[in-house]
Amino acid sequence: MAKQQKTIATPNASKYQRVEVSHLDRGRRGKHHDLMEGILEELRAATPGSALAIPLDEIGGIGLPNLRSAVHRTATSKGIEIETLADAKNFYVWKTAIE
Repeated sequence: MAKQQKTIATPNASKYQRVEVSHLDRGRRGKHHDLMEGILEELRAATPGSALAIPLDEIGGIGLPNLRSAVHRTATSKGIEIETLADAKNFYVWKTAIE
């Protein structure tokens, strides 16, 4: 019986493609990205002193803690200061400072 030779990969053989880091999109695009962008777009257009009332049964099964966290994370990344409040039916969000 002959011994099988093991093949050793050469340093030049690359399994993965290499790309320049400067070409990468460094933004976060989570699974709720479109929802968050829609909320922030409406929030920017909201008049001072008004809040958005987002029905909890229309947000696609996102839990309140995750929704609140995602909205705060997105607003912070856009430089918008917000506050939130929730009741049994709605999640409310409003700007606390002018952009």
